Amino acid sequence: MPHNKIIVPLDVATVEDAIALLNQLPEVTFWKVGLELFTNTGPKIIEVLKSRQKRIFLDLKFHDIPNTVAGACRAASRYGVDLLTIHSTNGRDALKAAAEAVQEGASQAGVKPPKLIAITLLTSISSRQLAFDLQVPLELPEYALKMALMAKESGLDGAVCSPQEVAQLRPNCGDHFLLICPGVRPEWADKGDQKRTFTPVKAIQAGANYLVIGRPITAAENPAIAWKKICEEVKNLT
Repeated sequence: MPHNKIIVPLDVATVEDAIALLNQLPEVTFWKVGLELFTNTGPKIIEVLKSRQKRIFLDLKFHDIPNTVAGACRAASRYGVDLLTIHSTNGRDALKAAAEAVQEGASQAGVKPPKLIAITLLTSISSRQLAFDLQVPLELPEYALKMALMAKESGLDGAVCSPQEVAQLRPNCGDHFLLICPGVRPEWADKGDQKRTFTPVKAIQAGANYLVIGRPITAAENPAIAWKKICEEVKNLT
């Protein structure tokens, strides 16, 4: 079903605002909780989503030394969320430690471990910024591929990447490696601060497993209509 492939971000600051958005979009089954909302509410928002039988993408993008990243992943895995993110640039040691930690934490809590997902490169970063601001001497697609392959080799379950990189990552990372794409924008939506975008149809055709689509839905005059419009666009591809 198309709605199972679309993750909608709860990019709001409070539980009250989150509940209002949940009420506006009751058909959405998969929600993303990011840094702002989780920092403001802690696990309370996880409890709200679970009470409504929603799937949860806990997108906290952990980035620290191996011991600290492992501890954070161990703690987060106890919430019983479906997806959890860390940065590939943590390095191989931290990625391996995190992969082990999510299994430990989930086992201790008696819940299913989350799929651990690596951030290859934020979709707000352009090729020029990668080269001149971050001083990375690789072409952007090559860099994203290397980050994804390191994550896979370290035991992670998938990667977050721009939809423009999916077609290259899919054959190199295999069919079972999850590829999750933010920066997805329908033709009729504003790109905002996303630099590397695709339409929902093109992203799925390229090999994406999940699409993260926020403002085209949540900032629309009628979010429910925008949601249904996107589902209609991709329904024949699922």
